[in-house]
Amino acid sequence: MKTRTAAATAITLAALLTITGCSMGTNTEWGSGPMPASPHATSVANMSDVMFTTMMIPHHEQAVEMADMILAKEGIDDRVTALAEQIKAAQGPEIQIMRDWLEAWNADTAAGMGGMNHGDGMMTGTDMENLDTATGTEASRLFLEQMIQHHEGAIEMAQVEVDSGQNRDVVDLAQLIVDAQAAEISTMRNILSAL
Repeated sequence: MKTRTAAATAITLAALLTITGCSMGTNTEWGSGPMPASPHATSVANMSDVMFTTMMIPHHEQAVEMADMILAKEGIDDRVTALAEQIKAAQGPEIQIMRDWLEAWNADTAAGMGGMNHGDGMMTGTDMENLDTATGTEASRLFLEQMIQHHEGAIEMAQVEVDSGQNRDVVDLAQLIVDAQAAEISTMRNILSAL
C-alpha cells in the first residue's frame, strides 16, 4: 500500500510540473446538493486542480465501463447490480462536470492523461477482459474486488486534491468522492463476505 501511494504521489507530482497554468474566471457557488449548481465553474484553478480533474475523468470512465459490463450480464447478485447502477449514476455526471471545468480553464491536459496506471486503482486490459468474460457469482465477486481496488485509487487521488487543491468546487467534489467511495467500499466488502 505504501509503495502504491508513493508511486501515485510521484506520478502526480511529476505530471503537475508539466501542466500549464489555467485561465482566470468567475467563481460559481455550489447549490445545496452534492453536485455543483453549475457545471461551468471557472474560478481560479491551480496545478493540483487540473491534475486531479484530468486524471479522474479516465478513472471515472473506467468505473462506468466496469458498471456497464456487470449490468449487461445475467445472474448477477441484485446487490451488485444496484451498486453498479449507483456508481454509474454518480460518476457519469461527474465526468461531464470535470470536462466542462477543463474547457473553462483552457487547461493543457495532454501531460496528465498518460499518468494513469495500475497504482491509481486502474484496471489493466487483462483485468477488464477477465471481468468481461466472467459470469454469475464469479462475475459479481470479480466486479466487487476490482471496484474496491479502483475506489481505493480514486480516494488516494481525491485526498491529494483535498489537501492541495485551490478551486473550491474541485476540492468539494474530491471530498465528495472520498466520502461516497469509502462508503461504497464498506458496502462492497459486506456483499463480498456474503457471496
